[in-house]
Formats: sequence, structure tokens, C-alpha cells
Amino acid sequence: MTLPVDTAVLVLVSGLILLWALVLGVWKFRGMATSPTGQAHPYVDIAHRAALLYSFATMVLAALVHFGAWSTTVNLVVSGAVVFFFVAAIVSYVVHGARRDTDNQFVNPVRGTHAFMVALAGVEIVGVGVLIAGFVRAQFF
Repeated sequence: MTLPVDTAVLVLVSGLILLWALVLGVWKFRGMATSPTGQAHPYVDIAHRAALLYSFATMVLAALVHFGAWSTTVNLVVSGAVVFFFVAAIVSYVVHGARRDTDNQFVNPVRGTHAFMVALAGVEIVGVGVLIAGFVRAQFF
């Protein structure tokens, strides 16, 4: 069975984020195994957990898109914006984990950190709301 392109893209991206999470899990395990405290760097741990959660969140987006009322274009633009911020957040955690530069990115934040977080929250909340509205429209009206 062939999925519509918007759904197929999200299922693929969900799988790729899950694969990324598994690779990050190896990095986390290595950090735990070589650390005197038995813990990986906090941002390696956060990157691993965030990627796991975002992979499943992306699959929820796929379901909302698949069973929603909006056009393929709307679905791709809205879900793409949301997933962009999912991936950007994971990348920022990976960077902090690799640099080992902080255990809290909001202590001495780099320029733009707060603006990025506002944009992330806004796009994710509004985007998911739009996809839920499409689902409600298709399934209940």
C-alpha cells in the first residue's frame, strides 16, 4: 500500500530520527561506561532522550496528517516546520554534548537562544494545533 506523500515523508523522518536516537544511545552508553560517575554528559543524555521522544512525536504528526483534512502542501509546510524545530533542538543538544561546554544552555546562553526557544515553542504549538484542527475537521465534521 502506498501512502500519500505527506504521510510517507513523516513516517520516513520519524524512522530516521529514531535511528539517530539509537546511535545517540551508543554515544550515551560509551559516556556512561567511561565516566567515573557512570553518567554520560547531561546533553548527550538529553539528545538521546529528546530524539527518542521526537521520533514518536513525528509519528503522531504522520497520523494527524494522514487522517486530516488539509492539502498535501499545507500538511508538508506545517509538519515540516514542526519537524525542523524537533531536529534543530536535537542538534543543539548534540553540539552541547560534543563540546561538553555546559550542563544548562540557559546559563550564559549564546546570542539568540531565547529567541530560538520562543520560535520553537510557537511553531511547534501552532503547527500541531493546525494539524489537530485538520484531523478534527476530517473526522468529526
